[in-house]
Formats: sequence, structure tokens, C-alpha cells
Amino acid sequence: MKEQTEVGKLKEGKYLLVDDEPCKILSISVSKPGKHGAAKARLDVMGIFDGVKRSIVQPVSAKVYAPIVERRNAQVISIAGNVVQMMDLESFENFEVTVADDVIGRIEAGKETMYIYSMEKRKIDFL
Repeated sequence: MKEQTEVGKLKEGKYLLVDDEPCKILSISVSKPGKHGAAKARLDVMGIFDGVKRSIVQPVSAKVYAPIVERRNAQVISIAGNVVQMMDLESFENFEVTVADDVIGRIEAGKETMYIYSMEKRKIDFL
């Protein structure tokens, strides 16, 4: 799910959809309007799920999409290699998440953990 908003209303720490990838805004710099144009905003963002840094330049009045990012709780059912099977604690839906090697050591079967859900993708979240 996503919602439409203007570039000028975005703030650091919020989310933005770039190349159909939900991204967190790291920094925003706005230039002054010129003689023949509108003010431009440069946004430095990082993908939530892929970790890729991106940079975009848009007019402040341009319309962009902001993904709806939810933090949910789940119980870890099992761990097999880098694949973690989890169950959402609200909907009781079972799903699998692939995680990195450094995250596997911080997860235990039977424990509750928080995960990020956006654009039909999931990622285990450690605050």
C-alpha cells in the first residue's frame, strides 16, 4: 500500500518509494527557486529491504508516493540456515524471511521479535 504526497512535505526519517522500493529518507536539501524554475529538493534515501543508497532530485511541488510501513510483532517458529519461519501475532499468518548471517545469532526459536512490513515484503527489525 502507498499514498501520494508532495516532495516539499517530506521530512528526514520518513519513507519514500523510489524505483518501486520502499526507502527511508536520510537527508533532504532544498535549493532556492531560480529565475526560470521552481525550487528543487535533493533526497538521499536508503532502501529498507535492499540497503542500497539512492539519490533523487525533484521539484518541491512534484507528487511522489510514500509507502505505508508497518512494524509488527511475530513469534519465531523455526530457523533453518538463513531462513526464519515466523508467525504474525495478530493475524496468525505463517511466513518465511531470509536473513543475513550476523542476524541469525540474535534470533531464537520460540521468542517474539519485531518485523517491518511494506509493499508485500518483510524484514526482521532490530531497533
